[in-house]
Amino acid sequence: MTYTLEEISTILKNKDKNAKILVLSSQTKTANPQIIREVISSLNDNEIQIRGEAFSTLFLNNHDISDILISSLTSESKNIRSFCALILANRGDKNSINSILTLTRDNSSMVRSCAFGALGHLRVKKASKEIHSGILDEDIEVKKSAAYAAILIGEKFTDNERKELEKYDDEFKIILKN
Repeated sequence: MTYTLEEISTILKNKDKNAKILVLSSQTKTANPQIIREVISSLNDNEIQIRGEAFSTLFLNNHDISDILISSLTSESKNIRSFCALILANRGDKNSINSILTLTRDNSSMVRSCAFGALGHLRVKKASKEIHSGILDEDIEVKKSAAYAAILIGEKFTDNERKELEKYDDEFKIILKN
């Protein structure tokens, strides 16, 4: 089914989860920047299924929507910043690297964690300084993302980083074996 921008906007603002999923799933082929922005706004929906559908819709879109996704990395919403970084990485968008690097210093630990995950997925070797800093972050999920990113770009852990990571659970022991 084809929807107008107004219909999409109305449906995404209402409470009907099934209608939201239906409209989002129908937008994988759109090139309309206004509709793309509406889909991006759904990354901040209260329902995880809606956020997941919006993520899939943006990931599967074959049009060049990079500029819109990159501009969304400065959104007030931590969900939008986080998920757009991951979508860009999953789309293999190397033009987003500098903007994602900025997110490694975000106030939100979720955003920092996703930024390190995105940089690792993109194999950004020039991010090694930021990634090593992330290993010493106060948040355990950020530490994990940064440590995994370090492995993905072929970095070695310093003795100080090893000591920091060894303080935590078994996941770090697995990471440190690499």
